Amino acid sequence: MNDSISTLDELLNDPMVLLVMERDRVRPEQVRLLLERARGRAADDASTDVPVVPPAHMVVRSCFQQWLRN
Repeated sequence: MNDSISTLDELLNDPMVLLVMERDRVRPEQVRLLLERARGRAADDASTDVPVVPPAHMVVRSCFQQWLRN
């Protein structure tokens, strides 16, 4: 991946990103759906102080649990 990537399409077409996604069994359309849902929630929560993205320790914990199942 290089520093000139500026769009989601470029990121999701990067060979290194594709290799990591394949290893993690993640498809580009899943990433797009996740981001669309987050954008929708962000728009809904714009008037509140509710964070859209969970804290890093929660993300790591859920990812770790998923890795243990695979």
